[in-house]
Amino acid sequence: MKEAILGISAYYHDSAAAIVEDGEIIAAAQEERFTRKKNDSSFPHNSIKSVLHIAGLTLSDLSAISFYEKPYIKFERLLETYHSFAPKGLKSYLQAMPVWIKEKLFMKKMIKDELGKILDSTVDNNKLLNKIPLLFPEHHLSHAASAYFPSPFRESAILTLDGVGEWATSTICYGKGNEIEIVKELEFPHSVGLLYSAFTYYCGFKVNDGEYKLMGLAPYGEQKSGQTKKFIDLIYSELVDVREDGSILLNMEYFDFATGLKMTNNKKWQKLFGVPARLPESNLTQQYANLAYSIQKVTESIIIKLTKTTKEITGLSNLAIAGGVALNSVANGLIYKSGLFDKIWIQPAAGDAGGALGAALAGYYIYLGNERTENVKSQFAIPDSRKDGMKASLLGPSYSNDEIRKFLYANNVIFQLIENDEQLFEKASSIIAEGKVLGWFRGRMEYGPRALGNRSILADARNPEMQLKLNMKIKYRESFRPFAPAVLEEETSNYFDIDIPSPYMLLVIPVKEKIRNPLQDYYDELGMMEKLYIKRSEIPAVTHLDYSARIQTVSKNDNPDFYGLISAFHKKTGCPVIINTSFNVRGEPIVCTPSDAYKCFMKTEMDCLILENFLIYKDEYL
Repeated sequence: MKEAILGISAYYHDSAAAIVEDGEIIAAAQEERFTRKKNDSSFPHNSIKSVLHIAGLTLSDLSAISFYEKPYIKFERLLETYHSFAPKGLKSYLQAMPVWIKEKLFMKKMIKDELGKILDSTVDNNKLLNKIPLLFPEHHLSHAASAYFPSPFRESAILTLDGVGEWATSTICYGKGNEIEIVKELEFPHSVGLLYSAFTYYCGFKVNDGEYKLMGLAPYGEQKSGQTKKFIDLIYSELVDVREDGSILLNMEYFDFATGLKMTNNKKWQKLFGVPARLPESNLTQQYANLAYSIQKVTESIIIKLTKTTKEITGLSNLAIAGGVALNSVANGLIYKSGLFDKIWIQPAAGDAGGALGAALAGYYIYLGNERTENVKSQFAIPDSRKDGMKASLLGPSYSNDEIRKFLYANNVIFQLIENDEQLFEKASSIIAEGKVLGWFRGRMEYGPRALGNRSILADARNPEMQLKLNMKIKYRESFRPFAPAVLEEETSNYFDIDIPSPYMLLVIPVKEKIRNPLQDYYDELGMMEKLYIKRSEIPAVTHLDYSARIQTVSKNDNPDFYGLISAFHKKTGCPVIINTSFNVRGEPIVCTPSDAYKCFMKTEMDCLILENFLIYKDEYL
């Protein structure tokens, strides 16, 4: 009899659900994609229904249900924190405690009640759910499991980095076979994730969502300016004590996240840096870019120190990484270039959404004691995939041509049907080569924050005007935001300084010298936004200010459709690189359904949309 585990993450941010069956990752999805509420923290009813449907299971088929953290320990941390900082934090305490006392302390009942809403009303819900073991692995164990078990490693060091779980904010773990041992951890409130989020907040971006904006803003910082050097010195001298092993101590006089309702003590920060907290949506000036650069550099230093310590403690040659900070792809690129480990693997759903998958995997391997599986072959497996167990992170729902046709007819949409895939790839590549912007919706939805070629907006990376066009007319977001290149795996080293696959868009890597354009003498005199329009390379739309790019390598085995499209573009233009950005607009989650994709297409200035084998032109509606 097969053993199936349902993993759940909920109630903080990025709720999700995942199914693991006999060690194989069958399906995983984030709740935001269904509710259309970005970073949705609610109980993932829709995600659970979706992953069960994909797996062909019902709740009664489950061997266990696994929640991604231990609520009692988290409650203990909250109480001890409020006590330690008293009388500060009274307002926050009065807001938080009623929710915990009425609901979260009774998480088992709460989860069963929510699952009961999914069950058929004719079923004795309590009787059924009481038969299924309900597991609560620790938050960072869930992260560690999400990193280690899907990795190609049978023994590895594991590094987890995020804001906070129960108490832990960072852990160093040892994984072997079906076991994970946490050997060292850093505890709240001292957190590299919360330090970075504090700067995200102070620079006017949303915490738990805008950290990637801060990372994208950092290269606009003036590296050699006196202000930037001063900012870095002040961070080290006043905000954080960084030890040689990468552990840190935050000066909590400057932070308000422990017991308050915001991240920073703004008055003290303004006095320290001489820069006021930026109001959301206000103009971005050079001083905020300098702050972003400064904290990025400090964060990179901390992460590299932690990586060295991980190597020293474990002595292993493989490293698996997860936790929200693992989405800092610039720091990941430095770990790769450091050579500290022979191989690294980063969980593509590294944040709390990935905790659902980690909880399921911890349940299967650690709680049930199953051995690691090899060479899984099922209807869900990707043929000949050799990298890991994540199936290119294409783990969400898909929609057939018949389902899409019904939607198009019901909404009177004018379309072309291109039944032959090779002809479709040829047509799509021509659209991109003509300078048009293409919405691309095919196959299973991605799990994690990155669009990896199934729910993507695609364009020509050679076009120097495309970054501005995509940001302002398609995504409706800040003009400084960079775009990622998708490149044929076998062509990667001709364009980027990397010799390994990077299928999950989690490494920022330098662009090859041979395709770079030299900067003019007057470059340093240009304003922050003026620098954006300098053509830096043969692929300017994906080359950031510092000649870097957050790359996605695309292999035929992992995603044959996306590979087929880029291959057709390569044959047509001689360039194996295109822009790949997520199919959404600012403030909305990545699209999930054909309806989501069509609505997004119609309210932006995208030129064309492909839904599986159906092609739709915008100009037919103008």
